[in-house]
Amino acid sequence: MEIFNNKKDLKSCLLEHKTNKKTIGFVPTMGALHQGHLSLIEKAKKKNDIVVVSIFVNPTQFDNVEDLKKYPKTLESDIKLLESISCDILFSPSVEEIYSENIASEKFNFDGLEHQMEGKFRDGHFDGVGTIVKTLFEIVTPNTAYFGQKDFQQLQIIKKMVKKNHLDVKIKGCPIFREEDGLAMSSRNTRLTKEHREIAPFIYKTLKKVKKKFGTKSVVEINKWLEKKFKKQGLLELEYFTIADEKTLETAEKKEANKQYRAFIAVFAGEVRLIDNIQLKN
Repeated sequence: MEIFNNKKDLKSCLLEHKTNKKTIGFVPTMGALHQGHLSLIEKAKKKNDIVVVSIFVNPTQFDNVEDLKKYPKTLESDIKLLESISCDILFSPSVEEIYSENIASEKFNFDGLEHQMEGKFRDGHFDGVGTIVKTLFEIVTPNTAYFGQKDFQQLQIIKKMVKKNHLDVKIKGCPIFREEDGLAMSSRNTRLTKEHREIAPFIYKTLKKVKKKFGTKSVVEINKWLEKKFKKQGLLELEYFTIADEKTLETAEKKEANKQYRAFIAVFAGEVRLIDNIQLKN
């Protein structure tokens, strides 16, 4: 595996591959890699000649400075993991390499997608996401980039950003990769206390019940039921739950026949914030 820390050398390497008609698959990450990341890389390997993974903890998408400080950084073990699955290229730049001296986000208009769910609780988050993903796409110029559906809102926003900026890259959303007990894999899971780790699968179990109820119950009934479940449970603090239109991400007040819906949830397990979602059948 080749490792690059600066844009110039990476671009030079990738230009050579492209001159030789090689296709480039790209998996952007913030490190602390787990099997969910590896599943994205494996998908990229099957469809592309060369796979590039980036590891960069992006400061402009953190609305909470403490969260940025505590975000796990495990570069040495990440490199070993990438080597174990024969990743071709790792791009691991410094903050200065990406932002020079101006650590700030561009301002984006995502046609309202940014104002839903996460956008209501994480000020400026999606401007930060748009900034770093656009920058990385301009550096790597991949044919296809791979993202997990755990961050479904982020996935939709990246698709919108690509379309509005006329970027020549295909965005592939991949299914959520879960632990055996159902907890969505996340780098943040390593920060859970033993007690919170034991109760965390409750999130996905509850979402699966929501999926069952969606066939017979109204949106209002499901919302009330879920809030009661979390109040009874006690250890996990519900930040938000919403059933939303997959396309617009707008909260549904009632079910409509020709729309596709998804349930989204954000929960605090102590200091650790966990998100998850599940597709619903109307």
